[in-house]
Amino acid sequence: MPEAGGPLRRAYLDHASSSPLRPAACEAMLPWLRQPGDPGRVHAEGRAARLALEDAREQVAEFFGARPREVIFTSGGTEAVNAAIFGAAARAAGAGGGHIVTTAVEHSAVLEAAQRAGRVTMAGVDRFGRFDPATVLAGIGPETTLVSVQLANHEVGTVQPAADVVAGARERGVLTHVDACAAAGHLPLDFAALGADVCSVTAHKLGGPRGIGALLVRRGLRLPPFLLGGAQERNRRAGTENVPAAVGFAAAVAELAGGGLAAEAAAARELTDRLLVETPKLVDGLAVFGDPVDRLPHLVCFGVDGVEAEPVLLGLDQRGVAVHSGSSCSSETFEPSPVLSAMGVDADHSLRVSVGWSSTPGDVDAFLAAAPTVIGRLRGLGSG
Repeated sequence: MPEAGGPLRRAYLDHASSSPLRPAACEAMLPWLRQPGDPGRVHAEGRAARLALEDAREQVAEFFGARPREVIFTSGGTEAVNAAIFGAAARAAGAGGGHIVTTAVEHSAVLEAAQRAGRVTMAGVDRFGRFDPATVLAGIGPETTLVSVQLANHEVGTVQPAADVVAGARERGVLTHVDACAAAGHLPLDFAALGADVCSVTAHKLGGPRGIGALLVRRGLRLPPFLLGGAQERNRRAGTENVPAAVGFAAAVAELAGGGLAAEAAAARELTDRLLVETPKLVDGLAVFGDPVDRLPHLVCFGVDGVEAEPVLLGLDQRGVAVHSGSSCSSETFEPSPVLSAMGVDADHSLRVSVGWSSTPGDVDAFLAAAPTVIGRLRGLGSG
């Protein structure tokens, strides 16, 4: 704890929800927050905005192994996911499509969109939260519109065999969507090599601004636009483009280009490996959820016996440590985690700790100092 009267130094360990904006991204955005130009206009301000937007598109495309024309900027990962799923369903509507194959551990954006778009076949997972490609592919039928799988799990970090699913679905002539929002900026992503038809990514989980993401769409594939009302993004997504956010997205991935991603991933894994080793020594009744080795480098998830998630989060927060529990967008109600339920583990008592570009060993120290006290006191009160 800080000295009496001193400021509380916050340890932000929830990068998997949203990472702080990188200074380089902030600096790149500032001029465009003041600039009024619409990229769709022919005056000087519009032309300048168009140039900035297309430069950003090229940088984002290069980082993710795509062509610039394959990048559709969106308002974030959720829109990108919805555009992929509803676009595929609309594309096949005239041919009797509407059947979507996915897995039980997908993000809620995927699952809810799929359930609204058509009939869903959902593949199960093993105790690490990993799906079996053969099981996913077995769900494909004559009316299957789309197979949608994640690159890595957003809650427990397990890396998925998405490429195997993509290859198998391609052999069967079925479109594929890979949700890479949790993995982008933490694992290498080469859209061309992956071979997926569409892939969703987002900026704010890798240190870019909130409110910007992208749907990567394979060259030659036409999907009906999800948003209507304009011809922006080459008639693939209506609405005035968010130039400042696109520029910020590009600046964030520029820091990860070359060896930046590998260096940050190595630093993140060093911090999370330490959490995996030291936390169970300090807190009894702790389980590790997800694959402890083949995982996202910046994320670990624990099961904590005998105490509910919400009081643990609040107790850590009072001690200056920000972490998360449950699935990434639905746990505001602290309902049992669908991901953990699908894994067959305790779905009510999870703790997700995630680091990022701004994390330090001191942040991990703060968690390791606070967690035993908070959990011990709550167990003593019988909060579980």
